[in-house]
Amino acid sequence: MAITDKIYVKNHRQLASQLETSIPKGAFSGATLDLLFTGEGLSKLDSTTRDRVLDFAEDFLDCDCDQNPYCGCPERKFIAYLLELRAQGLGPDAIVDVMTDDYMVYAYTGDVRSFLDTAIRRIESVEALADVEGDAEMAEKARQAKRALSG
Repeated sequence: MAITDKIYVKNHRQLASQLETSIPKGAFSGATLDLLFTGEGLSKLDSTTRDRVLDFAEDFLDCDCDQNPYCGCPERKFIAYLLELRAQGLGPDAIVDVMTDDYMVYAYTGDVRSFLDTAIRRIESVEALADVEGDAEMAEKARQAKRALSG
């Protein structure tokens, strides 16, 4: 299961109440993405919530793909966001706090930790394959990425 399947809307019930509709708890579920992409009902949200929802839509749903928001770009952008937070030195608890502050979404700390661990293992695989293939440049890039994520 991808990390984006484990990202949830904070204050889900309050948000659904303000929008006067039911929405899934998952931030990247189809109905939630539809709501954010079309912007229907966002005027019903209080200003703080609306600002964060619009920030989320602007940062993750903005692409030129024909299938947007179902093209995979929102998920890839969010994963890059999580990896960047880790590269800045934040641990799983702090990453959850920042994503909640920035976008009113959250994940369980253990899920973020597992995601980061899996990312490091994949980078180690890239590094090993690059070494076997004699691609010193790629192996070095992988080592640098691993150091950035390992902290």
